[in-house]
Amino acid sequence: MKTKTVYFATTLIIMLLATTIVSYAQTKEAKNKEKTIQLFNGKDLKNWAFHLKDASVDPATTFTVQNGVIHIKGSPFGYMRTKEMYSDYKLHVEWRWPVEATNSGVFVHAHMPDTIWPKCIEAQLSNGNAGDFICNGIDMDERTNKASKVVKKMVASNEKPTGEWNTMEVTCRGNSIEVSVNGVLQNKGTNLTITEGHICLQSEGKDIEFKNVFLTKY
Repeated sequence: MKTKTVYFATTLIIMLLATTIVSYAQTKEAKNKEKTIQLFNGKDLKNWAFHLKDASVDPATTFTVQNGVIHIKGSPFGYMRTKEMYSDYKLHVEWRWPVEATNSGVFVHAHMPDTIWPKCIEAQLSNGNAGDFICNGIDMDERTNKASKVVKKMVASNEKPTGEWNTMEVTCRGNSIEVSVNGVLQNKGTNLTITEGHICLQSEGKDIEFKNVFLTKY
């Protein structure tokens, strides 16, 4: 009888532990999902605003969604901007050049008013320079040459050939920023003078495509 009692007690404890572990895992998963914000839903651009140098051009002809991918013509110059402002996050962006590798960029900490070159930090996507920072109205300790807005990346370019998808992750935490390209840390900045703002995808040059645009909040 004593053996059966011990057996049932042990079984009950195991079941309770298993239930607790599953519940904890589900709660943790739910919290992680809450922290992830899908900036692009794969269907439309309703969460974005637009600015073009040529105001006579309909943004809907420059920024489109095709087969779950954002397609930006590159002309006229401008950008698509999140309607919300963000701080303390890791931004994930995938991009490729469908025809020719030219120029574009990812703006973070962008501030109004909308202009072709808003106050922001640009994580450069220009061919061969992905990972450079361009400081436009925002400063960082690493910009030691105050005559230039550019903070060059730290290691050699690791971009993929035209037609292949690249990944950029921009980590903004407090007054610091880091950018990785295809899993390699390319640049970092500290003591930024602005630590929040809109996120923008640039139209500058020729066709570029983006997908899987989301951020994870800290």
